[in-house]
Amino acid sequence: MSNRRWVKGVGRFWHQQTSTLAAAIAFYTCLPVPTSWTLAFPGIARLAPLVGLMIGGILGLLDAGLHLLGMPAFTKSALVVVAGIALTGGLHLDGAMDTADGLAVPDPQRRLEVMSDSVTGAFGAMAAIALLLLKTSALADIESHRWLALMAAAGWGRWGQLVAIICYPYLKPTGKGAIHKESNHSAYDLVPGFLALLGLSGFLLILDDRNWLIAAGMAFGGSAIAVLTGAWFNHKLGGHTGDTYGAVVEWTEALLLCLLTGL
Repeated sequence: MSNRRWVKGVGRFWHQQTSTLAAAIAFYTCLPVPTSWTLAFPGIARLAPLVGLMIGGILGLLDAGLHLLGMPAFTKSALVVVAGIALTGGLHLDGAMDTADGLAVPDPQRRLEVMSDSVTGAFGAMAAIALLLLKTSALADIESHRWLALMAAAGWGRWGQLVAIICYPYLKPTGKGAIHKESNHSAYDLVPGFLALLGLSGFLLILDDRNWLIAAGMAFGGSAIAVLTGAWFNHKLGGHTGDTYGAVVEWTEALLLCLLTGL
């Protein structure tokens, strides 16, 4: 009888985990999820780094395919960056644009109001252009193990989002990001994604130990950029919204790719 209860408990656990993963994929990406799957949205933020690694892996496969076709580096990089936007439906880029518009307002009391406006302003457009240029040019200059760089950027960006969700207050009563705060995430939720991303650097060392500087940049630079980006937005706004969560993802990705290019 106890064995039967144990089996049922394990079954319920895996059903809950797969339901949460399916919900995370549906929320963070445009990838199709079968309608027959059960979606459990509470707690999906803790799986955001895993979804980031998945997105980075898909982009890495696309990049490798374009390389086999003989695509020039810059054009290939631009297509990969655009594919990243398509995979997420522009979810995070839209947040980065709205955040830029809000921070451009001198009056701190009006920033959230401006960020809630669906109309994109000049500063939002400039932020989008800057992000796309930084990502494309940085990726074009990375010659080897590009798929690992893409996975690291996407993974650390979403790990930084989870840090912001856990560490800082949510500034709006409603919105796409409100579900994350309601899920009562703890600091322990940061550990699995952090270890997985450290493992990515370790895997790079296994492939070629001469790339120890790049591996260190992925691990220490990625985590530092992710944490500091969220801290900066909190300093400017006194907390976070769904838009700033997206901005953390986008700016962490762009800055980490720039760092890896420099290294």
